[in-house]
Amino acid sequence: MTDERDGDGVLLPDEIRLTKMGKFVRKTSLDELPQLLNVLKGDMSFIGPRPLLVSYLELYNAEQKRRHHIKPGITGWAQVNGRNAITWQQKFIFDVYYVDNISFLMDVKIVLLTIKKVLKSEGINTAGKATTESFKGNE
Repeated sequence: MTDERDGDGVLLPDEIRLTKMGKFVRKTSLDELPQLLNVLKGDMSFIGPRPLLVSYLELYNAEQKRRHHIKPGITGWAQVNGRNAITWQQKFIFDVYYVDNISFLMDVKIVLLTIKKVLKSEGINTAGKATTESFKGNE
C-alpha cells in the first residue's frame, strides 16, 4: 500500500493506495507469513482470535473482551466464517464462541476451512472496500 495523500495531507482511501503487488499478497494471504515468527516466539497461536489494534481495546464491551482469554491466532473461527466480509459484531461472536468451545477437533476443522478459504480467496475484503473498515465501538 502506498502513502498517497490528498492536498490536505489526509491519506487517500485504501482502494486507491493498494498496489497490484499488495492485492496479490492479500489475496494469497502471504502477508500472514511473518506472523509465524510470533507463533515460534510463543506470543501467538496458529488458531485463535485474530489480534486487533490496541486502540480498539477501550471500545470492547465485557463480552467482546473475553476474546482475550486465550492467545491470538493467525486464523480462527471468525476467519473461516467470513473473514473480513462479516460485521465486527459477527467477528466478536465467532471469537467468543471459539473461546467457549475450543477443542482439538474444532482446531482441525478451522485449519481445513482456512486452507479452503485461502485457495478460494474468500472473504478477503469488506464488500465494496479494498480492506476492512475500522472498529468504531458498539452501538
